[in-house]
Amino acid sequence: MPTPHQYITSAVTLNELCARLRDSPRLALDTEFVGEESFVPKLELIQVATDHTAAIIDFPAVLSREALDGFWEIVCDSRIQKVVHAGRQDLDLFAVHAGRIPKPFFDTQIAAALVGFGPQVAYANLVQRVHGRRLDKAHTFTNWSARPLSQDQLAYALEDVTFLLAIHDHLHSRLSKLGRLQWAHEEFSRLEGVVGETRREPQERYQRIRGWDQLKPRAAAVLRELAAWREGEAKRRNVPRSRIVRDEVLLHLARHPPRHQDELRNVRGLHASEVDRNGESILATIQTALALPSSAWPVLPKERKSEPESNGLVELLQAIVKARAVEEEIAPTLLATTADLQELVDAKTDRSTLDLPLLKGWRRILVGDLLLDALDGKVAFTVDPHSRTIRWSLSVPTTDG
Repeated sequence: MPTPHQYITSAVTLNELCARLRDSPRLALDTEFVGEESFVPKLELIQVATDHTAAIIDFPAVLSREALDGFWEIVCDSRIQKVVHAGRQDLDLFAVHAGRIPKPFFDTQIAAALVGFGPQVAYANLVQRVHGRRLDKAHTFTNWSARPLSQDQLAYALEDVTFLLAIHDHLHSRLSKLGRLQWAHEEFSRLEGVVGETRREPQERYQRIRGWDQLKPRAAAVLRELAAWREGEAKRRNVPRSRIVRDEVLLHLARHPPRHQDELRNVRGLHASEVDRNGESILATIQTALALPSSAWPVLPKERKSEPESNGLVELLQAIVKARAVEEEIAPTLLATTADLQELVDAKTDRSTLDLPLLKGWRRILVGDLLLDALDGKVAFTVDPHSRTIRWSLSVPTTDG
């Protein structure tokens, strides 16, 4: 069970903890938060561990801005390695509260996928496979905003960082032996970019709404402006986006833009209270979007018209990807998605310059160039009759004579 000095509820105890953390070369970090009722998830607990100490910070209980700033300074110290597991949401929250993404960081879920543990392995699963310890999952759905927290809840939360540094050691060693540390750093850089996207311009938010690319360009312009308006309103009121207007309602408004309040009130799924509060703003946003010239409309993705043989080629590439994944003991989905392979097949020219993950960094070395050669007819494939594995070799061009 956590001891009193491990449960941080005041500026004094947080300052004492920071003194113990400051000289550590690495920190294991995790968070517990509640995200259902606010625009930015409400941070409740921060779990932190070094090789010599572990603690839980009760974030709402620590009211001192100065003490928290001191903690964020340590978390963002570039000399300290931050270790997280499936850390996108944790890094998002740290970036919101600290004002920047803590770097450098090491994500054990990503690293585990690169050494054969499979994609998106859970922390508890990793602990069991590396340490042989089965973690208690009794508090998986705990309401972390409720107080007081029980000793069992605190012990459960602390376990999320208790084994993280040892797992980091194990994975770092395996990555080094396999020569894949650079692969991991490339993936961490990709994750950093994704974290940055969560704070991208509001006018780009519409692209996260499923079905936006099926709209006509003018309707897509309406959706873009409505989504940007909703982003600002949700942030201002600190409520979830869906509490303002749901995605499907925004799509309907984009397809069938109302002209006045009565039409707006007849839109199914749009709450009357929201029309009372923001009806004029919604209508004004729609009118502004409709008045935009066609040059300001979003550029929609080109509709793909796959040729009849396309599907067969995608399946061939999938077989190659699976063969390489088996050889390297990593998950095929980590190398390439079906959508990426389809785009590679559909491109008739300049395939090698496509902006696809499989054509960058370690993925290109491992499988990307092989896929390009396969589509260019530069390699021949056979099946080993004994091992039933796919083999390939440079194809020899035939000559007449």
